[in-house]
Amino acid sequence: MRRVIGMGGIFFKSEDPKALREWYDRHLGLSITEWGGSIESTDPEHPEAKVPAINWSPFKKDTPYFAPSEKQFMINYRVENLVALMKVLKEEGVTIVGDAEETPYGKFGWILDPEGNKIELWEPMDES
Repeated sequence: MRRVIGMGGIFFKSEDPKALREWYDRHLGLSITEWGGSIESTDPEHPEAKVPAINWSPFKKDTPYFAPSEKQFMINYRVENLVALMKVLKEEGVTIVGDAEETPYGKFGWILDPEGNKIELWEPMDES
């Protein structure tokens, strides 16, 4: 089974996410929305489909979204089959955080690495 198939995003805490998004838009041309921003690229296996290369998103410094990690960042990885992967990770003794969720953007699950970094796993919606 393939596990991580790409980067999904980098999320980090910020004193003022709105001002930071505006700075990156004005100075670097990154148009960042409330949910974050992405730069599109193509998937070599599906060149006709545009996929986000990476989502870049500042969160408020007091966000509970990174909990239980106390780190200032969270990495999001794209995965191929979230349900199967979460099952395997649990069997391997990896710490699972909360329950997986299905949203209009895809399926999400969360784990902790051995140093307490929260990792978000994301299976994008099938666009076909």
